[in-house]
Amino acid sequence: MTAIVNAQLLEHVRSAAAAAGARIEAIRAGGRLATARKGDDSPVTRADRAADELLRTELTRLIPCGWLSEETADDPLRLSQTTLWVVDPLDGTKEFLEGLPQYSVAVALVEAGEPVLGVVHNPATADSFWATQDGGAFRNGRPIQVSEGNVLLASRSETRRGEFVPFEDAWELRPVGSIALKLALIAAGEAAITLSRGPKHEWDVCAGALIVREAGGVASDVFGGPLRFNQPFPKVKGILAGAPAAYARALEQVKAVGASDRMDELAGGAPTGGPP
Repeated sequence: MTAIVNAQLLEHVRSAAAAAGARIEAIRAGGRLATARKGDDSPVTRADRAADELLRTELTRLIPCGWLSEETADDPLRLSQTTLWVVDPLDGTKEFLEGLPQYSVAVALVEAGEPVLGVVHNPATADSFWATQDGGAFRNGRPIQVSEGNVLLASRSETRRGEFVPFEDAWELRPVGSIALKLALIAAGEAAITLSRGPKHEWDVCAGALIVREAGGVASDVFGGPLRFNQPFPKVKGILAGAPAAYARALEQVKAVGASDRMDELAGGAPTGGPP
């Protein structure tokens, strides 16, 4: 663990993620979701906002530093901060609305552009994954590691768009919702790789990328480049993560296939996310 990360901090962050998950499940059980639409037409619910409020209160109490979250208006002052919380309070809102247990709470602590602590919690199953830099990766308290194989966890929405057609012959595709959850499942050895050929928000992948690496895997942008966090435009060039041999094989395929046309968004560099 780094100087700023210790066992007590990790325990508090895990507890905060679980508490946010409990709040999400309570709202789901109550059925008062109050769905709205953000600027990019993605859905947002009372659960997203309630989890964000809880996490911001609890996490900034632990370490009062920069903040980047899907459900909080971006504050450019974060760019002057060396230490930053990067949070997706409810990754997989569409799955949450559909009643599929494939959504998650994702929390990462970033130092100098690199994640040093990551937690991914599935509220529907109470399954928790976490890692600290150089401290290994865990699922519900047990060490985990990546596993080679032929299973690729694919985005449900990107599958519907046809973006995984080029991979159908080489891989066994399994659609899963939350990208943070997909990364955690890769770290736990439940599949060999996951990828997205379009841009991903930093909060989508920050925590999960660390968990994959600490589980012995590789995580990069979809072209094999490094992932850096706390950028002015908080998106990365897709994601590719998995067990080393599977990762290398998939990277060669991605280089041949190319990125999604959605990657054109990064040429504009306009900020996205935050509340509607």
